[in-house]
Amino acid sequence: MPDPDWPAPASPGPLEATVALPGSKSLTNRFLVIAALASGVSRLRSPLRSRDTELMAQALRQLGTGVEDATTAKGARAPDWIITPATLRGGGRVDCGLAGTVMRFLPPVAALCSGAVSFDGDEQARTRPMGAVLDALRDLGVRVHDDGGFLPFTVHGTGSVVGGRVVMDASASSQFVSALLLAGSRFERGVEVVHDGKPLPSLPHVEMTVEGLRDAGAVVDDSAANAWRVEPGELLPLDVTVEPDLSNAAPFLAAALVCGGTVRVPGWPHHTTQAGDLLRELLTQMGAEVVLDSHGLSVTGSGSVTAFDVDLHDAAELTPVVAALAALADGPCAIRGVGHIRGHETDRIAALRTELEGFGVAVRELEDGLSITPTPLRPHRMRTYADHRMVMAGAVLGLAAPGTVVQDVATVGKTLPTFTALWESMLAGLDGPA
Repeated sequence: MPDPDWPAPASPGPLEATVALPGSKSLTNRFLVIAALASGVSRLRSPLRSRDTELMAQALRQLGTGVEDATTAKGARAPDWIITPATLRGGGRVDCGLAGTVMRFLPPVAALCSGAVSFDGDEQARTRPMGAVLDALRDLGVRVHDDGGFLPFTVHGTGSVVGGRVVMDASASSQFVSALLLAGSRFERGVEVVHDGKPLPSLPHVEMTVEGLRDAGAVVDDSAANAWRVEPGELLPLDVTVEPDLSNAAPFLAAALVCGGTVRVPGWPHHTTQAGDLLRELLTQMGAEVVLDSHGLSVTGSGSVTAFDVDLHDAAELTPVVAALAALADGPCAIRGVGHIRGHETDRIAALRTELEGFGVAVRELEDGLSITPTPLRPHRMRTYADHRMVMAGAVLGLAAPGTVVQDVATVGKTLPTFTALWESMLAGLDGPA
């Protein structure tokens, strides 16, 4: 377990490192839900093991699903998960932690249980919006008891959901759409989800959900804008290998720009629905040389960052690291299209403004993002607000601000428990633990 306060290492000069990253959190948790609703036993190969995914696995166990470690022929523990579906049961309590995928993906699954399922989580989780998916379940005939559309709440399952058409405003999170689609094939009439509101954020994550469902044999119609239809029917068991988490690659690849030199991430997919793949375009715009080949992704930087103005509406989880790069750019920068991240693990826009100002950077909050004017950084004791992405941003900033300390670094275990070991190995030019 890393120390609660972490002295962020300063840049050692040009890098030459390979960083092997563990699996995608977004894919792991989607595959877990699909496998729990499938018609037979599934195997997830190289899933991410982190707080968010362990919370999902434990929540599914609470609902009756078997989620166990695979074993080798000699009986040793393997890195894979074996998921064995069973009749879904109520009467339990789901601990959501601070995981949006758990608190949003599982209420529709709980509606298929025979009995009530209660949901709660960390204190910060009780401020994350839930109303859209809970109201949608009510529209589909499910009884839900909540207090204003936030945790804690209780879903009163009856063993089945009629399903049908539901109109919702998912502008606060695309996870609301994914939640209904993931369980929709198990509804008697399937489900048709229509988004009616401001543009849907993080659309690639819905595309990820659709692709995962199709891999399991679901019939999904996404031909119309802002509408998705999942036909009723069984989901086939999965046997899938989880891609590396491309969003978690952001700080490591950013380090190549800040320090100079080259950082490589093996196993980068040539086709993916992960929003983090936008890094290839973003880092090129910032002056890096970016190469994707059969070995993975390589990013080479010169030690400087070209100023930029970017819209991260479809990849908002990259905002903290991109904001850190903006603070180190050669001119004023803007990040747009991310107003919805005020409802993420913390109000990320306000948190980034506060912490960047602590480094001496001039920052202005926009309605949907941030305007950042770089200045030479001073060391700062950076708060992380129980937000894993803030830890990653702090590591990048620390490269250019010797003496920086990142508080509560263990919160990065939400998606990447080995972050500090990987970071320090990268800076030393070593291959760190995945």
